[in-house]
Amino acid sequence: MDVEALYETYGPMVLRRCRQLLQEESDALDATQDVFVQVLRRRDHLTADYPSSLLYRIATNLCLNRIRDRSRRPERVDDELVQRIAVADETESRVAAASVLRRLFGGDQESTRTMAVLHYVDGMTLQEVADEVGMSASGVRKRLRGLRRRLQDLLHKDEGIEL
Repeated sequence: MDVEALYETYGPMVLRRCRQLLQEESDALDATQDVFVQVLRRRDHLTADYPSSLLYRIATNLCLNRIRDRSRRPERVDDELVQRIAVADETESRVAAASVLRRLFGGDQESTRTMAVLHYVDGMTLQEVADEVGMSASGVRKRLRGLRRRLQDLLHKDEGIEL
């Protein structure tokens, strides 16, 4: 697998994906580089049949992991304080939304989160999501239906939450 050719061809696509999910230029650039480092490390085990899908999936998973890690532990204490001050007006609604998301995704497989992002954020069809995650469209539909049901249950329990 020619990683340099992949980078030249698909680098801009991967960077756009990372920008979309991370919403910070420096993080997106780092994540893009990490995507190709992963490909370089695993090039003997990867096939180049559908490189854009492979790179898109790696970028999505890597960015979702970074977002999850970022929420678990801020890089510096100062960063956390600055972030809290910056969103002081929205703190209550953000805390409530974060609580709902933790409860919503708490017991799910990581692939369910990936499916939700691909379908609801990226606007992919159920079949496109199924192709990306290696499941059937009906399996994706079933998982997302269960996710929606749990969200409705959570919203009914916490009626004060507005999303």
